[in-house]
Amino acid sequence: MLKHNERLCMNACGRYIRREALNGEVWTLHDEIGELSALIVHSGNGLMPILHVRNFPPPQFLCGLFGKIPVNSLQGKEDDVIRMEAEMEKMGLFASEKIDFDVMCIDRQPDTVQYAGPAGLVIRKPQLSDMESLVALHAAYEKEEVLSSGKELNLSVSRMNTQKIFANQQMLVAELDGRLVGKINTNAVTFTRYQVGGVYVHPEYRGMRIAQKMAGEFIADLVSQGRGISLFVKKSNAAARSVYLNIGFETIGDYRINYYNKG
Repeated sequence: MLKHNERLCMNACGRYIRREALNGEVWTLHDEIGELSALIVHSGNGLMPILHVRNFPPPQFLCGLFGKIPVNSLQGKEDDVIRMEAEMEKMGLFASEKIDFDVMCIDRQPDTVQYAGPAGLVIRKPQLSDMESLVALHAAYEKEEVLSSGKELNLSVSRMNTQKIFANQQMLVAELDGRLVGKINTNAVTFTRYQVGGVYVHPEYRGMRIAQKMAGEFIADLVSQGRGISLFVKKSNAAARSVYLNIGFETIGDYRINYYNKG
């Protein structure tokens, strides 16, 4: 079921693959003949459902689920999240914020020739000596793109997140006039694909095709490794959506993340 939904549910697939290291759980529902009809990946107080049955979920399934775990977020294919959130509301669990995304994919070399970026722009792999600049860029990215409304950035956690990405994921940075002005990285590896995230260009350097150049080179290298590429981008972020469309990404579906103040 996960492999069938891989392109639309990269986070669930990646968390499933790493579930033992992440202390995650997988909740499954089977129909009357024993066939797997739905599953929910639980990791980091987040729920990632993949639902294949019309009348999901039975009350006893949800009662058992929410009786054991806190819920801070719910994410997945938009229709799955909408079905799940309706049942959660019946149990008194209401989202404090709902964010809608486009799921975008590319499975070929990107179109990048016409987007060279500004003169002197260098796209390269980061070095350990770049860490403080990376931490600053990632903190700005989290403030702008990740934190839900009303949440404050925890700088220590943000630094740890940056260090984990540096150690465990693939990453490129954009350097202009000796200053790191942008970054891009993978944030999930699944059965046949990479998920790209953490794409950020310092506000002072936007509108210069830096994101286009950086993303193009990064995607080209990832595709050459024999994997497809997926990402999700806020529907409200027209500039980012334009970057991905211009290098050859296609929009294949809708994704939603709900945040809950209390688990």
